[in-house]
Amino acid sequence: MKKLETSRRIIIIISSAISLALQVAAYGFLWFRFYKVMVAKEFWIKGDILMISIYAVLLLFFSRMYGGTRIGYLKAWEVFFSEIFAVFCVNVITYAIISLMSAKLVPPQYMLMLMGADIVWAGIWTASTNGLYSMLFPPRDMLLVSGNRSNEDILAKFASRPDKYNICKCINISEGVDAVIEEFKERYDAMVIWDIPMAERNKLLKYCYGNGVRVYLMPKIPDVLIKGMTEMHIFDTPMYLTREYSLTIEQRIGKRCMDLICSILLMIIASPFMLLTAIAIKLYDGGPVFYKQVRCTEGAKQFKILKFRSMKVDAEKDGKARLASKNDSRITPIGRFIRATRIDELPQLLNILKGDMSFIGPRPERPEIIEQYMEEMPEFMFRMKVKAGLAGYAQVYGKYNTTPYDKLKLDLAYIENYSIWLDLKLLLLTLKVVLKPESTEGVDQSQTTALKNHSKSDTGDNDKKNE
Repeated sequence: MKKLETSRRIIIIISSAISLALQVAAYGFLWFRFYKVMVAKEFWIKGDILMISIYAVLLLFFSRMYGGTRIGYLKAWEVFFSEIFAVFCVNVITYAIISLMSAKLVPPQYMLMLMGADIVWAGIWTASTNGLYSMLFPPRDMLLVSGNRSNEDILAKFASRPDKYNICKCINISEGVDAVIEEFKERYDAMVIWDIPMAERNKLLKYCYGNGVRVYLMPKIPDVLIKGMTEMHIFDTPMYLTREYSLTIEQRIGKRCMDLICSILLMIIASPFMLLTAIAIKLYDGGPVFYKQVRCTEGAKQFKILKFRSMKVDAEKDGKARLASKNDSRITPIGRFIRATRIDELPQLLNILKGDMSFIGPRPERPEIIEQYMEEMPEFMFRMKVKAGLAGYAQVYGKYNTTPYDKLKLDLAYIENYSIWLDLKLLLLTLKVVLKPESTEGVDQSQTTALKNHSKSDTGDNDKKNE
């Protein structure tokens, strides 16, 4: 198994290196042939090497950031999209650098030609590398071990990647740890541990670790908290520390400064789009441009969030709070567009400037919906240990209709592992997420919140219920 994993990594590294070298070579040709003669000062060979090296470093950084090198891990179209987005960012930055050095806007057609060539190459590289990867490394045969929680949701998620995962059988932990191990020895390459009691889970983890077995573990809330703890070496026994506060004073100051800078810059850049959106909404039905709604932020403090109105004026005339569903008839045609492109969220920049929200953080929920979630899952209050955000960990790695329990775990992962770098990373990743349509996919029409028709044991850490 170890040799197989090494082979995977070697193939990905070599193919990524070849792709990067060809893209950098194409830019090098463009630099020497066209742009070098346009800059204000004469460049010697060291300057040429520096310009090409900057392009290579930026390309490597953005490709890794957006997942353009994650062949075999992401879907083929996601890798292609990530690579295109990365190349676009690099080419825009490089064009800006060259224009600054030239003291004028240089002709963009050469950079557009490079972008076109990059798109073609990205398609060829993604298709060929993904095809080779799939041929050499077929999906793993896996055994799913479950407890009382329904398997339907997790099986659907694994079924969305038949190229990588193959759940051959499900076995309930009630049959016993020994029975699970005996079943696993028959034919499987990996084990998926779903929602089972801690004692049985620990035994299975020790077995798998001791026998070199790959394990896919769905964490409980305490697991997420433990992962974010600080390791201490005061005694001769390993110890972990979780503090009573979430962010240090230095982190709070840095985060607030970042909020002010980013929100002001984005408001300046987005002001033309905001003006056009306001005009379009007003002309469509004559109703109000903005929509105010009570949400909760740090410490469950309530504030009025500001958004462009995307629904009909009487969308909630019955007074019942509900999330948008798939093909929701309450959403106007203009609203459908601005929701898909996230333009409806731009007025929240004013909330950030005011201090009600942060740029990055758990998305603020309505008090009524929070109450519904907490009836099933009291731990949902944990996500309000920090200020709510315009974008966040759960929005980057989840979707609009991700279950509250999964959103909570994602938000806790952000809170417990917070750093300014993590905020910057999520900010960059949000630019990509905005263009992914499934990230704004609504809940089912039968739902008023993201809670699915599960029992209470489906949404919490249910060791006692499983025992």
